[in-house]
Amino acid sequence: MIGEESHEVEREKVAILRILGDHPGAIGSNIIARRLKDKYNIELSERAVRYHLRLLDERGLTQKVSRRDGRDITRQGLEELKNAMVADKVGFVIDKIELLAYKTSFDPDQRQGMVPINISMFPRERFKSALRAMAGAFKAKLCVSDMVAVAEEGERLGDILVPEGNTGLATVCSIVVNGALLKEGVPMDSRFGGLLQMKNDEPWRFTELIEYAGSSLDPSEILIASRMTSIRDVISSGSGKMLANFREVQAVSIPVVEVVMKKLGEAGIGGLTMMGEVGKPMCEVPVGLNKVGMVLTGGLNPVAAAVEAGINVANIAMGGLIDYKELKSFWDL
Repeated sequence: MIGEESHEVEREKVAILRILGDHPGAIGSNIIARRLKDKYNIELSERAVRYHLRLLDERGLTQKVSRRDGRDITRQGLEELKNAMVADKVGFVIDKIELLAYKTSFDPDQRQGMVPINISMFPRERFKSALRAMAGAFKAKLCVSDMVAVAEEGERLGDILVPEGNTGLATVCSIVVNGALLKEGVPMDSRFGGLLQMKNDEPWRFTELIEYAGSSLDPSEILIASRMTSIRDVISSGSGKMLANFREVQAVSIPVVEVVMKKLGEAGIGGLTMMGEVGKPMCEVPVGLNKVGMVLTGGLNPVAAAVEAGINVANIAMGGLIDYKELKSFWDL
């Protein structure tokens, strides 16, 4: 931890480190103060921000670039950021889902608006091989959509800068369903991410579940990194394990859900693997009273297939938002 300060002071300092860590270059106290308010609802004056920055400088976590440009985070600061305030990170994933759903503005009728995305970074020299490895998953519709975006080093996918030597790929995230339903007044209860076992091309059961509300890491990132998927088996034989998400909606909202899913499908966005019956377990997962379970396909399944083929990938699940107009068909790459 940074020191023995109070929890609130600690929270303020970690928030400053996060803002610096998210920015590609140095920034000043005025920008930091604004972003503290906008992103974390923390109100600090520029003078208070400068005071915190001096303390962070003394501990080697930040460094002054120049009087004009402000501060940048150090390597030691990035390492501290990874380990700081683990209690605050619990539930981080569900908070991120809810925020992205709220910010999703995609209108399936007009085919415009902001869409939530996952971002994957491939070594530039392996990207063509990755495309070949992912093709089967896109063809089998083991994805939310075959609409993607590509960026080279130095370019951005949403707010994420593609590092040197990499090619970035954005895939549509299943949160687009949450966002589209929320705009129609239907909230979704996002409960789990996990591994869905397929048998003869039909969903059978979840073999692994990670509860969003109790996790500080995205389930898809964990499962891909642990090499627990078998996407290529699902493609070739119809039996294997794929990434999926378990959601619930109120039973009375089903007519609206069906209309929204139909409109999304017409716009090239799907991802619904199956929908259950009122109050009945689905894929061996219990469902709440007067609720219906929904299994949504994981947007990173094609990327998992590339990892299974031996290609190293760095994933940022739920990596932000992108304008739908910037997406194009995977088959046009």
